[in-house]
Amino acid sequence: MGRFEEYIEEIALKPSDGGRFEVTVDGELVYSKHMTGRFPEEDELVRLVGERLRA
Repeated sequence: MGRFEEYIEEIALKPSDGGRFEVTVDGELVYSKHMTGRFPEEDELVRLVGERLRA
């Protein structure tokens, strides 16, 4: 995520239940392990975050 350093003010880990792994950007959900049933690949996550930051 270093390539987005100038755009990211904060990265926070929040405890949850049920094995959830969710990534949000400005309050918008961009990835959910709960919905996909798997963890994202690193390049997939970078792409999804980048798309949201450019939107």
